[in-house]
Amino acid sequence: MDLSTQYLGMQLPHPLVVGASPLADDLDGVRRLEDAGAAAIVLRSLFEEQITREQMSEHINLDSHGESFAEAASYFPSPHAFALGPFQYLEHLRRAKEAVRIPVIASLNGMTAESWLTFARNVEQAGADALELNVYAVETDLDASAASVEERTLQLVRRVREAVSIPLAVKVGPFYSAFGNMARHLAEAGADGLVLFNRFLQPDIDLETLSVDPHIHLSTSAELRLRLRWIAILRGRVPVSLAATGGVHTAKDVTKLLLAGADVTMLASALLRFGPERLAAIEADLVEWLTEREYESVEQLKGSMSQASCPDPAAFERGNYMRALVSYAPRRD
Repeated sequence: MDLSTQYLGMQLPHPLVVGASPLADDLDGVRRLEDAGAAAIVLRSLFEEQITREQMSEHINLDSHGESFAEAASYFPSPHAFALGPFQYLEHLRRAKEAVRIPVIASLNGMTAESWLTFARNVEQAGADALELNVYAVETDLDASAASVEERTLQLVRRVREAVSIPLAVKVGPFYSAFGNMARHLAEAGADGLVLFNRFLQPDIDLETLSVDPHIHLSTSAELRLRLRWIAILRGRVPVSLAATGGVHTAKDVTKLLLAGADVTMLASALLRFGPERLAAIEADLVEWLTEREYESVEQLKGSMSQASCPDPAAFERGNYMRALVSYAPRRD
């Protein structure tokens, strides 16, 4: 069975990639992921604020900085709270590349096209096979238009594309009023791939302490459907690699995403729950499903249920929407 697939121009033995997570924070973890069968590894994201803080500390004493910066800085974790600082990140990347033979993808998390993006060149020089730009921003300015928010993201992608020559994937959220159009613009701005979708933090309120509880919940397979929809819509219509992340836990999840048109599927929560060895079980189940249905390769399967061949995708989506509503009936005990 040929499970090979291409992602960001890289030939991978199968579509199971380890997404950004603490699993690769040290070399033992990196080696364990390779031994477990990962096709590639995305390192945990380095934040824009970490790089900016490091840059500023080279020139000024942060403790004596203006009150406005001191107040803003108080919102962020201290430097010691992060697993790796900027320079440690680069060293870890170099050592990870020496330790394993599979591709290692660096990840930068930011929202502004500022001087910190010069750090992307350092990532490339450290040996990253590709760079994943994680765009995480919740717009709280009520005067900011959708167009201005999108343009800020596109400018960010353009700046990174100018800075590096390695493949560039952009990880974004789904909350754009016309995501298909945004996906096309991201490709035009220089993205070689799209990672769908970023899981935005949805904090709760602690009624005992009357404070915000920014707790992260691991994903479940129930989150898969949003990824399925948009990968099926974009497959063959936007010239980029497509990666699915968020809700990939089983071989069934992987198979559905491949049918929709994903080039790779990224796993993190499933491996945090069950360990990296979960990869082998998922790969075996995927092979079994393909063999039973007489598929010869992942390429034969990939995108066969996308909307690329549908003459009117909008009407198709509308029809499915109406069919789902009219066919639903409440349970009767």
